[in-house]
Amino acid sequence: MTTSTAIANFTQEWVDILHRWHLELFFIPTTVITLATLITNPLLLVCIFLSRALRQETRYLLVANTLVADILFLILNLITIICNTMRVQLPWLVCELVTAVSVTTYCCAILTVTLMVADTYAAVRWPLHYHERLPPARTHRILAGVWLLAAVYPFTLVIMMEVQGRIDVEEVTVCLVLISLGFFHFQNTLGISIYFFVAALICATLIFYCYIRLYMVTKTQGIWQSRFSRARVTLLAHGVVLLLYFLPGFVFTTELFLFHRTDISLDVRVWVSTVNMCILMLLPRAFAPYLYGLRYREISDTLMQLLHQQKRLSQVTAS
Repeated sequence: MTTSTAIANFTQEWVDILHRWHLELFFIPTTVITLATLITNPLLLVCIFLSRALRQETRYLLVANTLVADILFLILNLITIICNTMRVQLPWLVCELVTAVSVTTYCCAILTVTLMVADTYAAVRWPLHYHERLPPARTHRILAGVWLLAAVYPFTLVIMMEVQGRIDVEEVTVCLVLISLGFFHFQNTLGISIYFFVAALICATLIFYCYIRLYMVTKTQGIWQSRFSRARVTLLAHGVVLLLYFLPGFVFTTELFLFHRTDISLDVRVWVSTVNMCILMLLPRAFAPYLYGLRYREISDTLMQLLHQQKRLSQVTAS
């Protein structure tokens, strides 16, 4: 069986299972979460970029980068789900590019939230030299490097698939990152799964190290004494959001590893993939604006000023 025929048969089975279980209903919570996040994130980005003081702070630039990556991911994810629900035939090259950009934005968000933890550790550990070592210009270069690092691997796979012509299909009914990487992964043993797993493991290890060191540095300052102290609540909130960011990635890596296993029902794999894509991957992006954005007093104050200015402007226009 050729690769083109295998993909056509696989995607047709996938669509049949989606409609048999009415999994297109997951489109409703996906749309609600996506639209709510796409309303909040741009407001926070406007607050950051309109304020000169916020633009000079590394932590706010990292927040902005996370929000930008999340916006791009949510838009691509929603478009993909709409196309799959409506059974739109997409050229395979377009699906490959969507896959590469989606993976890039997801990885960029993961790398940026990891840097946010490292940035907090650096600010606490070396407060006197922190601003000297991380001026805005250097932060901009670091963020550019993050996007480049996140994009290298997925776009390299796209180029390899096109140059080597390993997949000769023209159009697909279902465009999913899992399917795109799954069929390429089949010809590349465990390389893709190992890459994503090791990358996630390195980020998780760095985060745990920074948090442990932060606790050791600050434990004598009394900020951990109260059960509901600000430090404990902040650590818990950050831990939950970080878990929500990493969990879908580990689920996806497991899906990719089991992609060609025939002993696992395709119905189960479709359910897991749909829940991961429509719910799990959206939850951290729904919580992030409130934890990493509105939690900062400077951003919330700037947002309130903008809203008051808009209200006064509306009143003047109406009068």
